[in-house]
Amino acid sequence: MLKISDDIKNLDDANIADNLLYYEYNTKHLRQLEKQGLARDDERFLSAYRSFEGEVFENYLYEKLIRYVMDIDEVTEFIAKGPHKKSGKTLPNTLSVNSKGQIVYRTNRNEIGEFDAIFFTKKELYFVEMTLVKSVTNLKRRLRKKKALLQTIFPQYTIKSLIILNEGVSGARQLPDYASVWITKPYSSAKVYDQITKNDYKRKPFEKIEGKKIIGTEVLKLHYFKYYNTLAWILKQSRGHKDRVLDMSFLKRKDVVRFVNLFTKFYIGFMDKEDFIKMYPSLKDKITQNVMVAVEKEHTGRLQLTYFMQHTRRNLDNIIVTGDAPKIAKKDPYGITVTEVAHIYKIIKPYHQLKIKDINIINKLFASADIQE
Repeated sequence: MLKISDDIKNLDDANIADNLLYYEYNTKHLRQLEKQGLARDDERFLSAYRSFEGEVFENYLYEKLIRYVMDIDEVTEFIAKGPHKKSGKTLPNTLSVNSKGQIVYRTNRNEIGEFDAIFFTKKELYFVEMTLVKSVTNLKRRLRKKKALLQTIFPQYTIKSLIILNEGVSGARQLPDYASVWITKPYSSAKVYDQITKNDYKRKPFEKIEGKKIIGTEVLKLHYFKYYNTLAWILKQSRGHKDRVLDMSFLKRKDVVRFVNLFTKFYIGFMDKEDFIKMYPSLKDKITQNVMVAVEKEHTGRLQLTYFMQHTRRNLDNIIVTGDAPKIAKKDPYGITVTEVAHIYKIIKPYHQLKIKDINIINKLFASADIQE
């Protein structure tokens, strides 16, 4: 197991020069708030500042890691990103470094995975998550998705994770066995913010780390993965049993569990508008057409139903049911869910329709289901 070095634990920045100043940051909003007279301890300023600080923390740890791995014999390769790698066009269906300097995997239309860092040993692939969160509860789902994606495109490796957190975080012991956890001292980005916002600060030259271990994404050998074809396959197979409304034995298969973790949700059919209103009469004036039915995996691992109503190609409502109280949330018009729903609508068939009794059966199945990673 990789062990945290003292200089990373104590957040020593002596050996990274001014490299943090060569990453891209959007501080325009923060500067405007200060011009308006907001103090740095004002909650309105802090709300925007936390996002900036998270970016700096990630970049700081990347700079430390790229130096750390040079002295670790078991690490064979480390992916270059940010100012260590020339940015280029993000390529579809593979890992690449996007125009913002981030390691991403994208389909033809959307980025579906972003990685703070990735490195390899002979048999293992480590993806790194660096975050200033106070609780890891919501982190679990993100880790599950990223691991599933990497298992799919790198089946030749055992997938592990390195999670780097700050002192005071809660729930670190609840993280999965494949995750190694490092805890650092509390981090502050105040020094970097001051250097960026002071026009008279002259940054030192960038120190690029190079060596045989430092590689670009273009040399990686990935297993080809058809994102939307796989979603369609899950729809077909999960609804394909002649005697069951939903084939739970199929959903419990190891490969299918991995895909469910990757997608976080999958689609199983649609409901007639009138049937859906009978289930949730409070939405009578808001349900204008048939509703797509999907299965979502919570961070706890529990499966639950969620619903989508498409008004136009990029106008999509998510109908979320908590207990008996439904609520409607707009989805990002350029997000992956909008594209998924549009694709599923192209292949959905009349026999995929679900009745109220079917929904009740599925909810009972999920209440007793044990579908873990």
